[in-house]
Amino acid sequence: MKKYQHLFGPVPSRRFGRSLGVDLTPYKTCNFDCIFCQLGRTTVKTMERREYVPTEKILEELGDWIQSSGEADYITLAGSGEPTLHSRFGDIIEFARKASSIPVALLTNGALLGNAEVRNAASKSNIVKISLSAGDRDSFQYINRPHPDLVFEDIIKGMQTFRKEFTGELWLEVFMLWGVNSTQKEVSQIAELAQSIRPDRIQLNTAVRPPAEGFVHPMPKEKLEELVDSFTPPAEVIAEFSSDFSPSTQANEETILAMLQRRPCTAKEISTVLGLHPNEVSKYIGNLERTNQIHATAAPGDPYYTAP
Repeated sequence: MKKYQHLFGPVPSRRFGRSLGVDLTPYKTCNFDCIFCQLGRTTVKTMERREYVPTEKILEELGDWIQSSGEADYITLAGSGEPTLHSRFGDIIEFARKASSIPVALLTNGALLGNAEVRNAASKSNIVKISLSAGDRDSFQYINRPHPDLVFEDIIKGMQTFRKEFTGELWLEVFMLWGVNSTQKEVSQIAELAQSIRPDRIQLNTAVRPPAEGFVHPMPKEKLEELVDSFTPPAEVIAEFSSDFSPSTQANEETILAMLQRRPCTAKEISTVLGLHPNEVSKYIGNLERTNQIHATAAPGDPYYTAP
C-alpha cells in the first residue's frame, strides 16, 4: 500500500465506516487542549489560521489516491489538530467533492464557526461533525482548556449560526467523562445547548482510548445508554467499547503488541516506528488496554506502554 504524508487510512470508524483521513496540521496544533484528547496534550495552542501544510501537496496526494481507485465510505478532514486552522481547508473539501463521489466529512471542534470565512468553507462538506462537552463557561474551561481568546458563549452562537446556513448534515459529538460532566445537572445543560444548535444527529462518546490526562475516566457503557433520551434528537452511543476485528486491525494490534513485548514505548514512538498515524495508534492502544494485553506506565510527559 502506498504511503502518503498527509493522508492516513482508510481506517475503520463507527461513525464513518472506512474513513480516509486528511491531516491538515502538524501534530497537536489546536485551539483546545482537551483533557480527554486521545493524542495527548496540545503542544501548539493557537488561533492563527494559515496554510500549515502545503495545500498543493495535499491535493496531489488526494488526487493520486482517488486515481488509484481509492475506496472509502468517507473522506474526513481530521487528524493531528484542528482542521479549520488550515486557511485553505475549504479548497481541499471542494477538490475532493469534484474529484470523487465519496462524501466529505469535516471533524471540527466548532470553535471557529463564529468566523464567516470558516463557516463558508465548512459548508462545502457533506457532513460537519462538531463537538460539545460542556454546558457552561466554567466546565468548558476545565474540560477543553481553550485558547484564551475563545469565549464559550461566542462558540455556541457560531454553531447556531452555522446550523442556519448549512444545508448538509450537522452531527454533534458529546464527549462524556465519568465524574466530570456526568451529573444530571451537567447533562441537562449540555442537552439544552445541543437542542438550540439543532443538529441532525447527536452522538455520545467517552474516553475509551488513552486520554491526555490520567485523571480522566470513561463513562460506563450502560450509563451512556441511559442518557440517550436526554437529548433532542435522541442520541446514539458511538464509543468503541469493543475491538474492530478486521484483518488489518488485528495485524496492526499484533505488531504493536510484539513491539511492546520487546521494550516499553510511547504512542508517538509506536507511530514513528510503524509509520502509522497517531489516530490509528490511539485506536489500537485503546483496544489492547481494554483487553488487558498492555498497560500504561506513568512517566514525565507521555505515558509508556508495556506488555507483560
